[in-house]
Amino acid sequence: MRQLGTSGGDVLGLPANPSISVVIPTLNEARNLQHVFARLPAGVEVIIVDGRSVDDTVETARSLHRDVVIVHQTRRGKGNALACGFAAATGDIIVMVDADGSADPAEIPAFVGALVAGADFAKGSRSLVGGGSSDLTLLRKLGNRLLSGFVNVLFNCRYTDLCYGYNAFWRRCLPALALESGEPGPRRWGDGFEVETLVNIRIAHSGLRVVEVPSYEHDRLHGVSNLNAFSDGLRVLRTILAEWGRLRRNPASPGRAPARRPHFAAAASVVHQRRVPETRTPEEPTYLREGA
Repeated sequence: MRQLGTSGGDVLGLPANPSISVVIPTLNEARNLQHVFARLPAGVEVIIVDGRSVDDTVETARSLHRDVVIVHQTRRGKGNALACGFAAATGDIIVMVDADGSADPAEIPAFVGALVAGADFAKGSRSLVGGGSSDLTLLRKLGNRLLSGFVNVLFNCRYTDLCYGYNAFWRRCLPALALESGEPGPRRWGDGFEVETLVNIRIAHSGLRVVEVPSYEHDRLHGVSNLNAFSDGLRVLRTILAEWGRLRRNPASPGRAPARRPHFAAAASVVHQRRVPETRTPEEPTYLREGA
């Protein structure tokens, strides 16, 4: 793990055995859910935020997990789905996980461990030792590196993997994100795929402590990805410029705090696991066990 920033707080006052909510946006992901649910640690709250799937996504989720929370998003887009899931989450810690099988839920203990150790926000990174990707093309990798560097210059931070959306954070960080589930209607700013960049920028400029956690991105299991390297790259660039302008115009807006030069410190890394649905992370911490 790699520490990216500092805050005025410390680990005192944090829950010793935090409850955990896992927010999973879905849109026609019925065939992928069995794998994703099999990799989840025991004892977590699972929140499926469905975007009007036309397959059996909701029914499949209910059959796989008797206590699953089903939320229907108010508008369209991944950003709105996450905002709706965050609003429904009851855990001390909130984890963002994709439903397509690309992010391994068995890595959740590493993210939670970073938070319990004192971080406010645990940011997944495919670029650290122990991380990686079987899905990242050369073009996307180059674009991600350039966009990460641009954000680091503008917002005085040191992200290694800006465009990766596997993150976890304490629920007290929600005001810094300033995401609103809101009422039904036309898509709003932050409702789409730009949400991941938006979240990372607002966290970076909030003065919260950020730690990067090595993570391995797998290929999507079933279905077709909606990602497009060129159009999504432009959307990320537009998000960066829009957030930079917003924070300059309105210093008191959510997500804004006096910029701090990031402080780096070494921390333990974790090696990703192969995709084996039958296995779980050995020696799960007590705060992730059923009944803990």
